[in-house]
Amino acid sequence: MFKYAIIISSDKGAQGLREDGCIPIILKCLDASFELVHSIIVMDEIADLQKATLHAVDDLDVDLLIISGGTGFSVRDVTPEAISPLIEKFTPGISEAIRAYSMTVTKKAMLSRAISGIRKQSLIITLPGSPKAVEESLIYILEPLKHGLEIMIGSAKECARKD
Repeated sequence: MFKYAIIISSDKGAQGLREDGCIPIILKCLDASFELVHSIIVMDEIADLQKATLHAVDDLDVDLLIISGGTGFSVRDVTPEAISPLIEKFTPGISEAIRAYSMTVTKKAMLSRAISGIRKQSLIITLPGSPKAVEESLIYILEPLKHGLEIMIGSAKECARKD
């Protein structure tokens, strides 16, 4: 079973002015192979996103961190800028695959600045803030995502045994 956390980047959500629609979608899309250990809604602020990410990855040691929101063109959209410095290995194929698939649904998908990568032994995937886009993205990548996590976790166990 993969441990995962969710971070929602939303000013209105963090202030309680809007109910988040992405967390229920993520819960619905990830099957019994995944166990949610933490979720939080934070302001669209670099410091808040970084603090929440470091907690999930460094403290909770999740296998997967899904961050939704803040990947567009708005002045307040800072998720890629917040997360990029924390990533040790970028995994552009994941974000490219999501964008390519999403382009078959809407040409506006080309406007996504979403990124993905690995920090320590945690895979971080940023997604748009739209529940529909989150659902389409997760359904599309679910099977390859599991395989990638198995490889990542398997390598971590091998390295730990050698030390």
